[in-house]
Amino acid sequence: MSGPKYLGHLNINVRNVEISHEWYTDLLGLHTYDFIPGRAAFLSANVELSHEIALTQVAEGAPGLQPGQVGLGHFAWRVETLDDLKEFYQKLLDRDIKITPRDHGVSMGLYFQDPDGNGVEVYYERDRADWYTQENIFTNEKRPVGDFPGPWDELAAD
Repeated sequence: MSGPKYLGHLNINVRNVEISHEWYTDLLGLHTYDFIPGRAAFLSANVELSHEIALTQVAEGAPGLQPGQVGLGHFAWRVETLDDLKEFYQKLLDRDIKITPRDHGVSMGLYFQDPDGNGVEVYYERDRADWYTQENIFTNEKRPVGDFPGPWDELAAD
């Protein structure tokens, strides 16, 4: 028996599926495969898949996310080029969305939150040949971590 090949989809509980559906389709450009007002939306960046994310509306008054609680910290969407990441950074700035940029040595990511406070990342993964190391990529003491310089600084200054 073989194990899973990739993550199929993620289900996220939201307070208002209409607001979240609009946010995810407008900001991330996700394709809608099904939408049930007041209940759920099924979205995907890859139009060959039935859905990569399901948004499910929870009961009014359900408790919100609490910092440091057990659960999903964030989920990430990958872009193909550094220019795509730069363009997305500008899109976040244009919408006044708070951004935390991070260089992980193997990838560069933009962290932000959806309308319900769920953590979202959009990232560019460097070519493997450009990684600073090929082993222990997240625990290596030489790992370059922190804010990443470049177009982000220029865009933020504009």
